[in-house]
Amino acid sequence: MPLPAEPPAQPYEERLTAPRSWWAVSVLVGVAMALILLPFGSLPLLGGLVGGTAVAAVVVSAYGSVRIRVVADSLVAGEAKIPVSALGELEALDKDEAVAWRSHKADPRAFMLLRSYIPTAARIPVTDPQDPTPYVYVSTRAPEALAAALKAARPA
Repeated sequence: MPLPAEPPAQPYEERLTAPRSWWAVSVLVGVAMALILLPFGSLPLLGGLVGGTAVAAVVVSAYGSVRIRVVADSLVAGEAKIPVSALGELEALDKDEAVAWRSHKADPRAFMLLRSYIPTAARIPVTDPQDPTPYVYVSTRAPEALAAALKAARPA
C-alpha cells in the first residue's frame, strides 16, 4: 500500500511586522482626533479617540502584514511571485549596504519590497533575459536563512 504523499515543507516564511513604536503612534493619532473633537462634547471626543486609533491601527497593520515566503519553487514577496529558476545568487546586505541599495545604488527598474525599520536586506539578481528587472531587493531580518531556502528550492 503506497504511503500518502506528504506536502512539501515550507522552508522559509517571514512576516515584516511594524515596530511597536508605530502602534504607540496609532494611539497618539486617536488622542489627536479626540482633541480635535473636544469642542463638540464628550461623546464625539470618545468617538474620535476610538475611531482615530482604530483607523491608524488598521493602516499600521496593513503596512506591517507583508510576508516573504519560499514555496513551490517560487519566492513570494508581498504580491510578487518570482520563480526561483529566474533568480541568481542572493547577496546578504548588512545595515550600511542595505541603506546604499535602497538609496544611491538603487535601480528604478528593480523590484523593491523594503521596510526602512528593518536594517538588513537581500539583493537577488534576476537572471531571466526576458525580464527587464535587474534585481529583487527584499528587506529581511534573516538574509542567510532566505539564501538557504532559495538554494534548497532551486531545481537540480
